[in-house]
Amino acid sequence: MESHIYLCIDLKSFYASVECVSRGLDPFQTNLVVADASRGKGAICLAITPAMKALGIRNRCRLFEIPPDVDYIAAKPRMRLYMQTSAEIYAVYLRHVSPQDIYVYSIDECFIDAAPYLQLYRTTPVALAKRLMQAVFDATGICATAGIGTNLFLAKVALDITAKHSPDHIGVLDEDSFRKTVWFHRPITDIWNIGRGTARRLEKFGVRDLHGVAMLPEDCLFREFGVNARFLIDHANGREPCTIAEIQAYQAKSLSFSNSQILFSDYTAQDAFTVLREMIDAQTLRLVEAGMVAGSLSLSVGYSKDVLPPSGGSRTLEVHTDSYRKIMAVFTELYERTTHMEKPVRKLSVAFADLKPKAAATFSLFDDLAAQQKEASLQQARILIKNKYGKNALLRGVSYTEAGTARLRNTLIGGHNGE
Repeated sequence: MESHIYLCIDLKSFYASVECVSRGLDPFQTNLVVADASRGKGAICLAITPAMKALGIRNRCRLFEIPPDVDYIAAKPRMRLYMQTSAEIYAVYLRHVSPQDIYVYSIDECFIDAAPYLQLYRTTPVALAKRLMQAVFDATGICATAGIGTNLFLAKVALDITAKHSPDHIGVLDEDSFRKTVWFHRPITDIWNIGRGTARRLEKFGVRDLHGVAMLPEDCLFREFGVNARFLIDHANGREPCTIAEIQAYQAKSLSFSNSQILFSDYTAQDAFTVLREMIDAQTLRLVEAGMVAGSLSLSVGYSKDVLPPSGGSRTLEVHTDSYRKIMAVFTELYERTTHMEKPVRKLSVAFADLKPKAAATFSLFDDLAAQQKEASLQQARILIKNKYGKNALLRGVSYTEAGTARLRNTLIGGHNGE
């Protein structure tokens, strides 16, 4: 018996299935998309039902891309409902396996180390997968698919590549069957963790599938990809040494907070600065609440319709701090120095890095310690109010201007309707 047998379980068309179940509809028979139609025909569909996929409509399409002769229901996203359903499904898994053997990969996907339960339940990997899939369906009405592999990578690839061609929606791979069924699969971007950028770089060597990667000299891959070549080499040969236990024990060497916003429309640089102030306020409050101080900051500004590449920069602070006043001053200087003020802005990204515990905060000889203590007390008071009455209970004045976005975004989950 293998020392590790992993399941990778995915909830089929999750958001769309939840919407169908809530309406008493069958997602395999119902044309439904999860999209906010009030945003116009350019709105992205977060999910579509299997019934629509069977018509050849691609997932993550925009509303205008749906053929006009297809009748469908447009369901406004309800992120809170999806999160609640995901939590219910996690609770179903916990009735069968221990939390230490589960790694939640996303809201609708998880890995399970099945090996400890095969003898316990006197079962096979496929039978255990069916047992869990049926338990999820019985509890929520949501259908699932599963991949089974002798390591995490093979389980994920079995889910993504082979399960969809299996009558029971379960794919199974070991290193031998991987070479027979996946080595020559194209496009290579269907493979977990290989994006378009990586695919383009591999094409320079005439490589378009994992067999090609396996045949390339390793030194060639290391010259092109650096240390990341090790992942490509291992995966091209069906290997993955990392385990769920190692993932759960992992601790990052450095901490950072980041946030980005795609604006609702084109903003002038002046109005975008209002949004930036809101973002810095929220992230600084998050810093204070976490009991951390930041040692470096970075900013990126994206422009409408990619008229220019993003601009921005980073700055190492003279002292580690959680002071909104100090942090905002640095971002203001970065924004004014690097932003193309005449161009329409569509995206803002900020990051607070080199985070350390509050006890590591440092000061300069020119700091007004009394003023900093007053600011810290005000921030703590704001956190108490926010936690008791909600994020919109107390905001800075800029959030009540026409350009502000914080009040609306505080009602969203993951950038979508938070119902």
